[in-house]
This record gives sequence, structure tokens and C-alpha cells, in this order.
Amino acid sequence: MKGFNRQNQLFSLCGLNCGLCPMRLNGYCPGCGGGQGNQSCKIARCSMERGGIEYCFQCSEYPCEKYEHIDDFDSFITHQHRKADLEKAQLIGIKAYNAEQTEKKMILDKLLADYNDGRKKTLYCAAVNLLDLEDLRKAFRQIESSSDVEMQSLKERSAYAAGLLQEIAFRKNISLKLRKRKKT
Repeated sequence: MKGFNRQNQLFSLCGLNCGLCPMRLNGYCPGCGGGQGNQSCKIARCSMERGGIEYCFQCSEYPCEKYEHIDDFDSFITHQHRKADLEKAQLIGIKAYNAEQTEKKMILDKLLADYNDGRKKTLYCAAVNLLDLEDLRKAFRQIESSSDVEMQSLKERSAYAAGLLQEIAFRKNISLKLRKRKKT
């Protein structure tokens, strides 16, 4: 959207963890407020109308009708925790929230570099978005310390890492599948 700019490219105005998005990781998306400014976003437009609010939770009308079903469906990145992530960022502060996101991005980068057989990017992005940081730390330590990891093929390492993340998500009752809107 023309005239809309963001300083924080890790965490969006509406609660998406943009730094963990596969489209952003591949360089296909400059993030909201970056690049060409040709994408229309009703939440960005709303921010501009209210003087450039940096995060929706700063608005006196938050949560408004735009948030009624905002977590129902996903795009390239999971939308499941947008409201919860906004609340967490408001509670702990943007600086602390960004520090967590930076650590999550480092875990994601390592998973993609060393444990991706070419079919796990979406799963890893969803897992890093939805699982708690402490669970991710433990999982990653377990993945890295597995005695056979260096001797296994990439396909086996990938399957092991994905299985471990899926197991943690299952125990926490979290789905790591993107929820696409059904066409009617």
C-alpha cells in the first residue's frame, strides 16, 4: 500500500510473524510496507487512517471487526496465533517479542539448511511459528544431539526432525498443517 512503511519486518501490524514466513524467506515478499507498496491491505489502510499505528493492539478500537475471523484460515504462513501473538507482544513488549522471534528464526534457518529434504519448509515454518520457544529449543537440541544425525542421509535427518516437531505439536494439540479456505 502506497505510503505504508514498517520498521519491524519480523512482526506485522496485524500479528503475523513475517520473519518466519516462507514467502519472506525466499525473498518473494518484502513484508508489509516494504518494496513496491502495491498490495492492498485493509489493516494497513486502517493504520494509516489512525496516524500510522505500529501494532493493532495500540488502537483504542482493538480488537475490532477486522479480527472477528482473522485466525480462521492461513495463507503462506499460519494465522492461527495472530491475536495471541499480538497479546504476547503487548504483554512482554516488542523488544522482548522480537528477541524471541529472532531466536526462532535462527532455529528455522538451521532446520532449513541442515534438515530440509526439499519438502519440509512449510512444516518447519508452521512449527517454529506455533510451538513455544522452549519446546523448540529442546527439540532442536534433541535433533542436533541425535548420535546418528551426521551419519544419516538428508532424507532421514529431515524425517527425524519433522517427526519430532510433529510429536511435540500433537502433545500440545497443535496442528502444523496450513488451513486453506475452501472455495465455494
